Order: sequence, then structure tokens, then C-alpha cells
Amino acid sequence: MSMERGSFAARHDFDALPLSPDVDVCCAQFSEIAALSEMAHRLVPGVQIGAMELAKYFAFDPASILTFTRKGHLLGGMAFLFLNDRGHDALLLDDICLTAPETRYLASATDDVAAIYIWAIAATGRGIAGLGRAAAHLRQIRFRGADCYAQPSTVAGREIMRATGFEPISSFQPDLWCYERPWRRQPMRMPGAIVQARSFADARH
Repeated sequence: MSMERGSFAARHDFDALPLSPDVDVCCAQFSEIAALSEMAHRLVPGVQIGAMELAKYFAFDPASILTFTRKGHLLGGMAFLFLNDRGHDALLLDDICLTAPETRYLASATDDVAAIYIWAIAATGRGIAGLGRAAAHLRQIRFRGADCYAQPSTVAGREIMRATGFEPISSFQPDLWCYERPWRRQPMRMPGAIVQARSFADARH
């Protein structure tokens, strides 16, 4: 994952990033895949996937690639792997080839998405402002139950991870960071009486 260094001083949870009116974010069109692939190769260290391979994953799940534009000008894009349960396990165990993942690890349109792997962020200049709308895309019902994972490949990418609530986690996958969705976190300050009542209710079922 990489982005050009931008101003990202304020810390926000990924799901609390502001929705910038300056940058439009939407699912990519097939005609944009080649330009997105070229931008990823230019901005993201170690990217190996070409336009034809990217098109294959886009065809499998068009919601997995977003474009960031301003006044019709392409500023960047963001690509995800929407993993099923098997893919989530494979990610944590380092059993998935992240440069060419097998589609058996990806959630189909009818599968629950168990985890979201941020495959690449490639953006220039104002493109960074598109992150808030990208996060909103991931708050759709299909994705809400899935935490987000990423492997930053640059210093700037690592700064963005820290600034948006991602933390390094222990896994067999090297340098894997995770962002736990706010609604999936354990309540920290819930009054004891409510906790006891909920536990009692659970025990009765």
C-alpha cells in the first residue's frame, strides 16, 4: 500500500474520516482499469499485478476497485480483496498469495465478507481526501461485519495506517495491520449491571 505523502496530521478512525466534497469516489469502470494499473505500478512499491489480472478481479467483484476523481480527472484508486472465512484464515496464516490470490479465497456476491484486505491505495495530491468516501463504501451491509487489514509498503502508508486506527497485529503474515470496526469492538465502559443483565439473557438462550 502506498500514497504520496500528504497532510494527515489529524487522527481519525478510518470509519470516522470526513467525507470530502472535493473528491468523488465510486466503483471503477472497466475503461479505467488500465490507467489505475499504471498508477499503482508508479506509486506502490512492489506491485506486480498487470491490467489484465486486475481486470479479472474487477470482473469477479466490481465493488472491489474504487476510483478517486476530481472534476473528471483521475487522482487515484483503491483496491480491496473481500475475503471469505477461508481467505481470512489464509491471510492470518500467510497461506494466501497476495500478489495473485486464488478466487476460492474471495467472497462471492452471496458470501459473507469475513475480512477486507486493502490491496492497494494509489493516490496523488488531493486524492488522499477520498479515503473518507472509500470508508463509507465499506460501511454497506455486505462489508460491515468485516475488519480491515493492510500491509503498508512505504513510510507514508504506515503513517496513514497509524492515523486511521490501524494497528500491527500478531500473525504469520509479515507486517500485517488491522483496523477493527468500531461496532465490533468490545464495549469498554458499559455499566456492570448492563453487562450482568446481558450475560444472564445470553445464558437463558
